[in-house]
Amino acid sequence: MTYAPRSRSLILAAALAAGCPAAALAEGPSPDPNGTFTFQIENDYFAHTDRYYTNGAQLTWLSPSRPPPALEGVSDLGRFFLRPDAQLRWGFSLGQTIYTPEDTETRVPDPTDRPYAAFLYGTLSFVAYTQSELNSIEIQAGVVGPSALGKDIQNGFHDLIRDTHSEGWDHQLKDEPGLNIVFDRQWRAITLVGERTGLSLDLSPNITVSLGNVATYGAAGAMLRFGQNLDSDFGVPRIRPALAAANFYDKRDGLGWYLFAGVQGRVVLRDIFLDGNTFRDSPSVDKKILVGDLQAGASVFLGATRLTYSYVVRTKEFDGQKGHSAFGALSASWSF
Repeated sequence: MTYAPRSRSLILAAALAAGCPAAALAEGPSPDPNGTFTFQIENDYFAHTDRYYTNGAQLTWLSPSRPPPALEGVSDLGRFFLRPDAQLRWGFSLGQTIYTPEDTETRVPDPTDRPYAAFLYGTLSFVAYTQSELNSIEIQAGVVGPSALGKDIQNGFHDLIRDTHSEGWDHQLKDEPGLNIVFDRQWRAITLVGERTGLSLDLSPNITVSLGNVATYGAAGAMLRFGQNLDSDFGVPRIRPALAAANFYDKRDGLGWYLFAGVQGRVVLRDIFLDGNTFRDSPSVDKKILVGDLQAGASVFLGATRLTYSYVVRTKEFDGQKGHSAFGALSASWSF
């Protein structure tokens, strides 16, 4: 037992030599007094198409961080999320996603093509994280159908850019309340590449489980990043379904950046935008159970501002789909 202090010192020195921020992992992240506001938009215009998942927009606010409350008396489920060295944030979002078939010029859509649909929703989220791990729970509630305003938003925007209308919105999914609960767990391992340059490489495997009448699926994936100040966030935020990440960003002085590439596979049990309404007759197609996303892009942050861009390729989601779908995703975050 007299060798324990020396052993711990050797382990710490080895971890530092390998580039792992062991001291930071032991101490945990410091409280961040800044909240984060994020605006995201995803659109197939960036891929020069106008089909399938055609547009998504989301506004998110995440609170400043704080240490967790005392863990005495909390349940085992609480301990699963609230490690003693964790920081906590809560947040809310308002968003909309829009889906159309490939042929948007026909007033009566092809029944074998993707149905017209939109989802207007709000979310309440809770995030608990350390230097090396992030857990989040998100509750989504909203409406699918005409009340989600997909027709108004899409055709109104097409009027602004002097583009043609999508003609088949009268055959979209019917109104239905939507409720989802989504859980993410993400791990992060950082390897130092160059001490003088500050360049680092990290790999973030993650798992996601979503339950609800809008989307029920299990997913697993990983993201690889290379750049500076990688510990300022947990990767690039996206509108669900997507690789796990968090909308918060720890404000840093000076310039930081990273390049990233990621992959996610999903086992889809329920997708209302393909399966149709839950309790009413509506357009539907035969969905594919296995769906994958590939994404790559870049993130740049300067002081209180972070800008990111992702290009996403999604495998076929239903039988008869003509090729994969692709879209670009832009996000801007401000920490204050």
